[in-house]
Amino acid sequence: MSLTDKVCIITGGSSGIGRGVAFKFAHEGAKVVLCARTAAALQKVAGELRETGAEVETFALDVADYQAVQEMAKTVADRYGRVDVLVNCAGGGVIHKRTLTTTPEDMQRALNTNLLGTIYCTQAVLPAMLKAKRGTVINISSGASRNPSLLGGMIYGAAKAAVNNFTAFVNSEFSNSGVRACLVMPGEVDTPALSKNRPVPPSESAREVMLAPEDMAEAIALIAGMPDRAHIQELIIRPTMKRDVSGETPSA
Repeated sequence: MSLTDKVCIITGGSSGIGRGVAFKFAHEGAKVVLCARTAAALQKVAGELRETGAEVETFALDVADYQAVQEMAKTVADRYGRVDVLVNCAGGGVIHKRTLTTTPEDMQRALNTNLLGTIYCTQAVLPAMLKAKRGTVINISSGASRNPSLLGGMIYGAAKAAVNNFTAFVNSEFSNSGVRACLVMPGEVDTPALSKNRPVPPSESAREVMLAPEDMAEAIALIAGMPDRAHIQELIIRPTMKRDVSGETPSA
């Protein structure tokens, strides 16, 4: 198992899980392509990676911008001659969790980032992967996709459930093509987003028992580095310790 010289596109690469994956992949010798909306944050991570000797390219874009995603994938394929791995990390929840309080704007934002962005990026890299008869697409879903709760919220869980279905569809449609799609369903991960999309942000002690982005990166690197003959279709990863979340139930 090796990521040496593999061309790996990582969305949501400026923070959280995406940032953790970027550092892990770079450490394993991959050519890292980072995508995120905020150019300054993206360049900061890229600079830190380059200080370690990593080869890094960056694209400041919104994954829900179909044309921008298409242009990014074409640029990468033209530059390197291939795309080996796509990790769809871009995503996130919204502040309103309940069915009757979730606004149309909340719904559009959650669907754009979690679902449409995942589909657009996958569509963009598939031609190069199919031509090469190999490639790995790793979609970051959530435990909320199968276990709906007020903590994750209505639209976030629904969007991630659609990502699950999309991932299974890709595997069905492109069976025996050499392209592998994998679904990763984590429990709570300690990322900066928790302070933005939770009405009651978790405490420091709560964060200590959550998964870390580095834990996710280890699991994702395992999937990406598997021999071509092996296909991990789904991976569920949870914190070892369960915590009491009753005090964090949102009122809206």
